[in-house]
Amino acid sequence: MPERIALGRSRLLDAAMTDRPILFSGPMIRALLDGRKSQTRRVLKPQHGPFDALFSEDGKWWDGDPETGEVHSYWNVPFAVGDRLWVREAWSGEHWLSETPPSERLLLGNPSRLVSLIPETWYWADGGPSCGEWERPRPSIHMPRWASRLTLIVTDVRVQRLQEIDEADAVAEGCHGFVSADGEDGASPREDLQDLWDSLNAKRGFGWDTNPWVCAVTFTVHRQNICKVEGK
Repeated sequence: MPERIALGRSRLLDAAMTDRPILFSGPMIRALLDGRKSQTRRVLKPQHGPFDALFSEDGKWWDGDPETGEVHSYWNVPFAVGDRLWVREAWSGEHWLSETPPSERLLLGNPSRLVSLIPETWYWADGGPSCGEWERPRPSIHMPRWASRLTLIVTDVRVQRLQEIDEADAVAEGCHGFVSADGEDGASPREDLQDLWDSLNAKRGFGWDTNPWVCAVTFTVHRQNICKVEGK
């Protein structure tokens, strides 16, 4: 029987480190680069009933009845403490490589160690290029591991309802609130996050008002390719 824990708490895992990709939009890439973002929330699938969050020592998160402890179903949460996440973002390679698949663009050496001549890469979160000949922007989903410039090391994982987020966590998500042009009306970091969340997730059926179950991931940011991060 899994152990019941308070909603939103976390438990460190003695699990093997896993490397995996993670996608971010342009504004969130800027927040990572500027040191304004140390958390992200990802929708869990499937979405279960209105039960409590349970945790078991085999590394799985469950949902169940908080009164009886009965387990209903579980999530395969794709993150654990110690995981390394290589960031995918919108990018372009040099135009002369347009006909070469990204996975084949390393010119020399072993791609897993990056001891090769790496083709030049443009990252569109930095704005448009002022010089050079670049192919048209490629979606983040098509960024290969060798082209990634950011690596996140997971330090904490929580399962919670989206609306459980507080102001401090909203700031850690990269949302600092804003003031209107007239200086009178504004939004708190949490309200700012609500707008951002809906812009990314409402059309997928996971808007703020649906209060979905999410995985809240806290991390440290390393401005290096994953193969250059110390420890591997």
